[in-house]
Amino acid sequence: MDAIGEVHRAGWARWGDRTKARPLPEGVAKLLGQVFDVRPPAPVAELDQVELPPSALDAAALSALAAIVGAEHVHADPAARAAHGAGKSTPDLLLQRAGAVPHAPEAVLCPADTDQVVAVLRTCGEHGLAAVPFGGGTSVVGGLTTPAPYVALDLRRLDRLVAVDPISRTAVLQAGLPAPRADELLAEHGLTLGHVPQSYEYATIGGFAATRSSGQLSAGYGRFDDMVVALAVATPQGVLHTGRAPASAAGPDLRELFLGSEGAFGVITEVTVRVRPIPAQRHYEGWRFDSFEEGAAAARTLAQDGPKPTVLRLSDEVETMIGATGAGRGEGGCLLIVGHEGAEVAAAVERTGQVLAGLGGTPLGTAPGEHWAAHRFDAPYLRDGLLDAGAFAETLETAAFWSALPGLYAAVREALFATLPTPSLVLCHISHVYETGASLYFTIVTAYADDAVAGWQRAKEAANEAILAAGGTISHHHGVGTEHRDWYVREIGPLGVTALQAVKQALDPSRVLNPGILLP
Repeated sequence: MDAIGEVHRAGWARWGDRTKARPLPEGVAKLLGQVFDVRPPAPVAELDQVELPPSALDAAALSALAAIVGAEHVHADPAARAAHGAGKSTPDLLLQRAGAVPHAPEAVLCPADTDQVVAVLRTCGEHGLAAVPFGGGTSVVGGLTTPAPYVALDLRRLDRLVAVDPISRTAVLQAGLPAPRADELLAEHGLTLGHVPQSYEYATIGGFAATRSSGQLSAGYGRFDDMVVALAVATPQGVLHTGRAPASAAGPDLRELFLGSEGAFGVITEVTVRVRPIPAQRHYEGWRFDSFEEGAAAARTLAQDGPKPTVLRLSDEVETMIGATGAGRGEGGCLLIVGHEGAEVAAAVERTGQVLAGLGGTPLGTAPGEHWAAHRFDAPYLRDGLLDAGAFAETLETAAFWSALPGLYAAVREALFATLPTPSLVLCHISHVYETGASLYFTIVTAYADDAVAGWQRAKEAANEAILAAGGTISHHHGVGTEHRDWYVREIGPLGVTALQAVKQALDPSRVLNPGILLP
């Protein structure tokens, strides 16, 4: 097996490294046996068992691409191609478990710098190939493949901390740098990114920017796009550098064209971000509210009037009851996780506690908060365990203004229950809050008698329709990809699509970059 394929073997057909797999909690295992008619799934096809048609890359294209990145950085073996042929949505994993990779790349290329990326994109255009950037491979919305013949641009060699400006508190990071490694390098300077999404263990800096990622500490540190002060972007037409000051009135901000563009307008190769000192103190705790409505009102009060914590995460009654957050079981009501980070947090903890108590909250101490922090990355691994047991688990998310949030919550739940098998579990939490609104993150657990991929597609489409009808956005932080594309087009309207297609035409006239992603 090629070395690059070997790297992906441990995470094949599951969220991540199988050596990090978490066993199903006793309560979840019991629930599967008592509630769902789960059937043992077929054995998982291993990566080296996947059969792909031979690469369609002709000798001229292969030679031209190898001349750019080096022959040792062109991988056309089946394992490397299969490992780069899907993301990490549940449908992706189910297809992989069956040994199916419907849209594998013709080859995987590993460029070393921005100039090589530009050269690869131009060469792809000359040979009728598309190019799809690949960072950590954690897309859950179909953002990594296209039906057109394409090559995957694995950015793993763009993995450096280029520069640190301790006076301005900014850092220049290459796009292929994994998030944990970025924090290790920044820690040598006493700094941190403060961006910790659930994909943190595997995702890359470029992926965060390309998808407008939002991390679990967003209440305190902001979303990733809030952190970005400059970008370097490779396109078939050349390199764009955007951002040269902390703020500017010099026309429209071109950074916004590429943040969230998912590789459709260019390949982000370098990101300059705002960084913060490593916090000296952290305090995480739990609070109980009688209902999701009361808990949401409390979260809104903190978001609007303060004090605003670093972490603010509210589970609804169902998620609290089954212990999806790891705490609150048996207490009833809803669990609110509150976290503070900074140089000194005692005063903020005290003021926050006064506000929450005044709004009807009951303090649960630090145990629920510490438990959540210790297990914040567990959920995707638990999904692997559910799939291994024959159940189906998947997530979706959205956001809306506070006034629309209750109706959105009810509409999505209604749409899901109307289209999912009976019985099904639908859990929800608020994990990103703003002065004007918040996100909703739904987790679905069910069991399909047959064709789970098609069954989930029907449920997801119904949820998407409900989201738009109730005034929500089609995605708060997962992105658009192919799964949300048709609803994104409706969200921005025909004139918005025309404007973005004009940008696409200017930067990528041959439609090399991620065709079918983001835009039709």
